[in-house]
Amino acid sequence: MRILLAEDDPLLGDGLRAGLRQLGFLVDWVRDGEAAERELRGQAYAAAVLDLGLPRKDGLEVLESLRKSRNLTPVLVLTARDMVADRVRGLDIGADDYVVKPVDLHELAARLRALVRRAHGQPQECLTALDITLDPASRTVRRSDVLVSLSTREFDLLQAFMLSAGRVLSREQLEQQLYSWGQEVDSNAIEVHIHNLRRKLGNTLIHTVRGVGYMLMREAPTT
Repeated sequence: MRILLAEDDPLLGDGLRAGLRQLGFLVDWVRDGEAAERELRGQAYAAAVLDLGLPRKDGLEVLESLRKSRNLTPVLVLTARDMVADRVRGLDIGADDYVVKPVDLHELAARLRALVRRAHGQPQECLTALDITLDPASRTVRRSDVLVSLSTREFDLLQAFMLSAGRVLSREQLEQQLYSWGQEVDSNAIEVHIHNLRRKLGNTLIHTVRGVGYMLMREAPTT
């Protein structure tokens, strides 16, 4: 899943970006509040990690502006131990969770996965559809309890579909979730990955809505 990281500390930001990428996240990293707000308004992110002490526009201002514009991107706030008042203020104006610095990388990743699941109405740790089970933490997929080998892109695409099961996603929406800054996107990349998923997981899982996009089926189609 693609997330935005807003952190002005170069060492911490670089470490978080590298660590979250190793745990399967696509990470776009900005270093000031104005850039964070611009990206969150212009791109579709699964979640954002927002430091409060950002230059140019602080994290609380960014968060308040986003919520006033009804931007519902899940936001996890990074804060220092002595900033209790700011933590409370952040939660009151729309933060979904917070993590205290220094950050434990695995806790941060787990909290992000939970935020994204809840934002999509998925309370369970594992995502399921038909006979498919996807575990975001271990990045494994099973079909009828048999482990299925997927590429990184195939896994990310399947996760995007399962988080939005029953809802049509356009190719542009899927590309935004699968590719971060600077990554080249082939014109038929989404179609190729969907073809591979159908081959590995069955043709009934992902339905083509002509002229609109694709939809993952919650249940087997009736005949």
